Amino acid sequence: MDADRIGRTLARIAHEILERNRGVEDLALVGIRTRGVPLARRLARAIREIQRRDPSTKLGVDPGSSAVDIPTGALDITLYRDDLMRTAVGAQPVIRRTEIPFSIDDKRILLVDDVLYTGRTIRAALDALIEFGRPKAIQLIVLVDRGHRELPIKADYVGKNLPTSVSQSVQVHLMEVDGRDEVEILES
Repeated sequence: MDADRIGRTLARIAHEILERNRGVEDLALVGIRTRGVPLARRLARAIREIQRRDPSTKLGVDPGSSAVDIPTGALDITLYRDDLMRTAVGAQPVIRRTEIPFSIDDKRILLVDDVLYTGRTIRAALDALIEFGRPKAIQLIVLVDRGHRELPIKADYVGKNLPTSVSQSVQVHLMEVDGRDEVEILES
């Protein structure tokens, strides 16, 4: 996927979110560090832009108001990973900040990640997220689903299904982190 394709994919997902949730009431986006965070922010901007152009997408919001900003946060799952203790002795995990500056209680949380593979990252994210409160619902958004699930986890919104072999890896590069937008499949 190149930059244009990523942009079109996120715009499509933003429309799907608005349609499925019948507006933005009680929605919040939480990106999984690292690349889920800029994806969540891009989706928030895309949804805001759609609302600005189409008043019918602001269901549950005062019709006279302008577009609504969807609360957006960042989630670090390092301490919730099931492979944390399997690393080399003495290795120190890199722990980044979780930033969720809003209550998740009774919200419909849109959990965002770049690649869905075994499902273990999402399981860890669910464990971490629940520590912050009790959401009404959690929906999963991924830019790429590459298959090979080890846990029964399925995304609600998928940018692109990329069938891969276990010997391949999917690399997502985003402007905010890597200085370019692209998705590539590499041989291991």
